[in-house]
Amino acid sequence: MKTITMTELRKSMKMHLNYVSKDSGTIIVPRKSGQRAVVIISEVEYNSINETLHLVSTKPNRQRLEKSIQQHKEGKEHRLV
Repeated sequence: MKTITMTELRKSMKMHLNYVSKDSGTIIVPRKSGQRAVVIISEVEYNSINETLHLVSTKPNRQRLEKSIQQHKEGKEHRLV
C-alpha cells in the first residue's frame, strides 16, 4: 500500500494504475482538508471484498464458514450443502 498525492497520480497515472492492477497494490490519495481520501484498488480486490462481505452477511453463513474452517484445520472434510 502506498499513499500518493493527486499531483503524483496525475503525473504517472499509467504507472500507478499498473501497480494496482498487476501487483494487487493499493493506493491512497489524500484530498484537501475536509474531503475524504480516495482508495484505488484493482477490480479483483474489489470483487473479493464484496464476495467476502456477502458470505459473512448473515449469521448462518458465518457459522457454516467457521465450521468449515475449523474442520479444515482439524484435517476433516466438510461439504457445504
